[in-house]
Amino acid sequence: MRKLPLMRTCKEVTALVIAREDRELPLAEQLALRMHMAICKACPTFERQVMTMRNAMKQWRNYGADDE
Repeated sequence: MRKLPLMRTCKEVTALVIAREDRELPLAEQLALRMHMAICKACPTFERQVMTMRNAMKQWRNYGADDE
């Protein structure tokens, strides 16, 4: 069975969400990510959790920096 070029599994999408934190994704991966997010219920939740953790870490790193 052949896999469609832009179709990704949830496991592949979670890897892309994490990789996106460190590098810019190529256009094909961006499109695959967007298509998967449109049809999956779990992966957008994971993406929001990653974004929440990223924002919390950014605030934590800056915490107290203004006090000095």
